Amino acid sequence: MEDALGLKVAVQMDPLESINVAGDSTFAVMLSAQARGHRLWHYSAGDLSYRDGRVTAPARPVTVQNVAGGHHRFGDWQTIDLADDIDVVLMRQDPPFDLAYITATHLLERIAHRTLVVNDPAAVRNAPEKLFVLDYAQFMPPTLITRRLEDARAFHAEHGEVVIKPLYGNAGSAVFHVARNDANLAALTELFGQVWREPFMVQAFLPDVAKGDKRIVLIDGKPTGGVNRLPKPGEIRSNLAVGGSGAATELTAREIEICEAIGPELAARGLIFVGIDVIAGHLTEINVTSPTGIVAIDRFNGTDTPALIWDAIEAKVATRND
Repeated sequence: MEDALGLKVAVQMDPLESINVAGDSTFAVMLSAQARGHRLWHYSAGDLSYRDGRVTAPARPVTVQNVAGGHHRFGDWQTIDLADDIDVVLMRQDPPFDLAYITATHLLERIAHRTLVVNDPAAVRNAPEKLFVLDYAQFMPPTLITRRLEDARAFHAEHGEVVIKPLYGNAGSAVFHVARNDANLAALTELFGQVWREPFMVQAFLPDVAKGDKRIVLIDGKPTGGVNRLPKPGEIRSNLAVGGSGAATELTAREIEICEAIGPELAARGLIFVGIDVIAGHLTEINVTSPTGIVAIDRFNGTDTPALIWDAIEAKVATRND
């Protein structure tokens, strides 16, 4: 239902009040949308409702500006019908990728034939970030997914040093480095089993993580740039959310090969905005839920990733309307 004033865009995200405007990818995408004349509404995933075939949410129209502490202005609350009132839904709430997240994808899937949802909700549900990547195991470090201490011990003995992380975690949370002679493997396995019902992931430790964990963004299956995230001293986690720092980088031949291998499948699944993580030429994650990093990428590379995202979205909306 595009009109002369542009697209009507509903942004499903965490509270807008708490974001860091200097580095938040969703906010950068919202600024770009507004600059193009698109109108914005904000709502939370927990506010989605279904009744008699309609998916609705209480939402507020919002205008944004790149001013810390004064970055948004809300209008009055209104109930929006995500099929009838909106052209595009940006599904941008942060994980954890739990049953609440999965339920939101099921609800949004019911309006996806009318409203473009970015990323496609069924594809997001079917592409958990540490499981979808297994389709490209040829690019990954040695990887184990298990709940069994015996399997973890055998893997640790084989590879000497490993990293253990929850299967559905995010932002570097609960990522542990287990060194060659570390006696904590059994305790960590027990802890993971108590906190999560799911298996956990164990990967061979890549010492070159000290040189950076590269975040590469793909828009509609095509790489548009990357940033090298460096861990702070004493850390192995390089996520910007846990204190890592960014550095300019260029894509290597190996990284281009990885992008060319996964890009067509991302585009085919409707995964328009994706971030992959690569350490020393090894693919570790394919982030489809709420990828970040575009502000740092654009700062170092002089690019405009939000514009590329909207180019792709607008093209898809135009195709739907033809």
